[in-house]
Amino acid sequence: MLTIIQEHLEEIVAVLLFAIGFTTLLLQRNLIKKIIGFNIMDTAIYLLLTSVGYIEGRTAPILTDGITSAQYYINPIPAGLVLTGIVVSVSVTALMLSLTVRLYRRYHTLDIDRITLMMKGEDD
Repeated sequence: MLTIIQEHLEEIVAVLLFAIGFTTLLLQRNLIKKIIGFNIMDTAIYLLLTSVGYIEGRTAPILTDGITSAQYYINPIPAGLVLTGIVVSVSVTALMLSLTVRLYRRYHTLDIDRITLMMKGEDD
């Protein structure tokens, strides 16, 4: 059992981080805490992709001495996905934070339940 945990430590940590982020996203009422939970979930996915893409004993696919056998290199696609995901995540986080600032300026609270009640009161 201990060897299985040691062999899959990165995947276990990624699942735990995703669970923490998802729980934070669902249970917190504060919008900033929800954004933090979303970012923790993103980080868990990046950790999982990175750990799956890594192969023990291989190097990065950077050619310096010409083309050699491809069996000695790590697949670069997971790293590219992670970098693209980080860029998208930063953009989405910036958008969420800017919308949170607008909501706070309008309703003077970050509690999503109070904001929802105030919005329903405006519709009447």
